[in-house]
Amino acid sequence: MFLLKLLSRNAFRHRLRTLLTILGITVALLAFGLLQTVVSAWYAGANASSSTRLVSRNAISLTFSLPIAYRERIRRIEGVEAVSYANWFGGVYVTEKNFFPSFAIDPKSYLALYPEYVLAPDEKRAFLLDRKGCVVGKRLAERFGWKVGDTIPLKGTIFPGTWEFVVRGIYSGAEKSTDESQFFFQWEYLNESLRKTAPRRADQIGVYIIGLKNPQAAAEVSVAVDSSFKNSLAETLTETEKAFQLSFISMTEAIVVAIRIVSFVVIIIIMVVVANTMAMTARERIGEYAIFKAMGFQAHHIAGMVFGESLFIATMGGFLGILLTFPVASKFGKVMGNFFPVFQVERSTLYMDLAFCLIVGIVAGIFPTWRAVRIKVADGMRRVG
Repeated sequence: MFLLKLLSRNAFRHRLRTLLTILGITVALLAFGLLQTVVSAWYAGANASSSTRLVSRNAISLTFSLPIAYRERIRRIEGVEAVSYANWFGGVYVTEKNFFPSFAIDPKSYLALYPEYVLAPDEKRAFLLDRKGCVVGKRLAERFGWKVGDTIPLKGTIFPGTWEFVVRGIYSGAEKSTDESQFFFQWEYLNESLRKTAPRRADQIGVYIIGLKNPQAAAEVSVAVDSSFKNSLAETLTETEKAFQLSFISMTEAIVVAIRIVSFVVIIIIMVVVANTMAMTARERIGEYAIFKAMGFQAHHIAGMVFGESLFIATMGGFLGILLTFPVASKFGKVMGNFFPVFQVERSTLYMDLAFCLIVGIVAGIFPTWRAVRIKVADGMRRVG
């Protein structure tokens, strides 16, 4: 307790300088935590992927479709427990700025493969029975104020026209990492309309979702699926759900790398700032350290005071930065909800914040400590200022 009191008094001799240094560390740790959370949000979909699911798409590109007839052939492959499918719809609500992920799905099989989408039994039943029914995520419903029973018109981008849906359920995520900003409706509703307006686009789906009996057999099942449709008009590329999600992230890998680099540069800059502050402090107190030595204090006592003060300042700024990360991340997540449906501070980010607090404090105190320990009593006594 006495040591902490001594360190705090030493640290706040020059209050303005110390407060500005603490503020700098706070801002740096806040920026680092926020940038790392952005990176985590980028990988949220991949991290939340299930090891029991595979995704099969057209081998040429995701923009090319697959025949609905493939479903039964995939179901018969050894190791496959269940098969569902989905089509990216790409509709917008009222204006183009109100964009969100929307999918045409086979309701029964899709919801069975995604237990993380928690839906009340009566709402699920209503969704299955209503061809024009839809299910929306909790965050999406809160964003637009939708309630069960509301009629939602979407303007089609890939499939032109105005499509009307009735909200039959609002799902919530079983985990914090579950995306609650998606929109699901029945594929049959889309397909029936296409049969009338664009017959060539009917009976086609975007991806197949394959449930595995044994996750360890993912590679074998993937090869078996792709082999079944080799040399066909629509060959498949089957991969784990995580690999499928990472394929989207790879398109923006340069941005992710840039964000990571900036987050570490921020830490290096603040490390230099704190080191400069501690160097100024040590230079001003050379005479004091010489007096301590003359009184019989050993080198480790002097080192403890300098290092302790550096760690004290770094820790104060660090803890303030960590505390501010949560409300700032929450606000940022709400503003950027369209781009980052899952935006939460990971535990690993907090661990890195704490580690960098200690690293900044230790590195910033090395040179001032070395200088204070090596000063001779006579030289210190002669020093003025």
